[in-house]
Amino acid sequence: MPVPVFSHPDCLAHEPGPEHPESPERLRVLLERLRASALVALKEAPLATDAQLQAVHDARYLERLAALAAAGGGMLDADTAMSASSWDAARRSAGGAIAAVEAALGDRGTAFSAGRPPGHHALADAAMGFCLLANAVIAARHAQLLGAERPLIVDWDVHHGNGTQALLEQDPAIRFVSMHRHPWWPGSGTADERGAGNIWNVPRPPGLAPERYVSDLWAAVVEATAGWQPDVIIVSAGFDSMAGDPLGGFTLEPEHYAELTTRFRSLPGAPALVGVLEGGYIPSRLADGAMAHLTALS
Repeated sequence: MPVPVFSHPDCLAHEPGPEHPESPERLRVLLERLRASALVALKEAPLATDAQLQAVHDARYLERLAALAAAGGGMLDADTAMSASSWDAARRSAGGAIAAVEAALGDRGTAFSAGRPPGHHALADAAMGFCLLANAVIAARHAQLLGAERPLIVDWDVHHGNGTQALLEQDPAIRFVSMHRHPWWPGSGTADERGAGNIWNVPRPPGLAPERYVSDLWAAVVEATAGWQPDVIIVSAGFDSMAGDPLGGFTLEPEHYAELTTRFRSLPGAPALVGVLEGGYIPSRLADGAMAHLTALS
């Protein structure tokens, strides 16, 4: 059965500015690969509802985003911008993550959300690092409403998912594992940041052998799930941890994402598994990594 992949043309309309690394081309190239693959079934990502977004974000912050888009867009911080279409794109990106969780918790068991803008730096009341809405956390909260009491978020993006951590670090019901380059932007993510005992950070220097990154992330996932069986795993799937990425420094190749995905699927209880697109700034390489991940999901 093909893996359901949720996306929408609105996600291509988000324009953060000329020469910005988080360009529409990242998603355009991936969608071309997806349309040519028999392994996936492309589906339309819905707009996330106000209630779904307010389960994670401050209502006044959401109103500010909508108003800025309605005014034609503008800068939210030094790295993060909105265009007139960005609010709909962000709601589609969050809605795709929600729909992927619904699909994976059904009979399929796996799903993927191919949306942009990404989400793992977004805070409850602020945009950051190209991210407007915390897609993975929104998906995890929705999974809880569907009866998945123990969501696990695993983040292999090269940058620390500081927004995800900030949103979850006082909530022991959801666990978070992040492997990321350190020291590196945004500066957070040391191993002693444990939240309510639900945070596992794996800070690593650049340039290690890819097998080291795989084994260290897997060891953290095993530790995080010892005596705690997740109902669903949501992967913040950033492919800027791949060798050669201009914003990265790690050395992973597509086969390493496939290996990690296969290992996640082998965990006790066979948890549902959802990928949510994050970073990755060489479009063809992002597509290579995402397709390897999807092949393992299939």
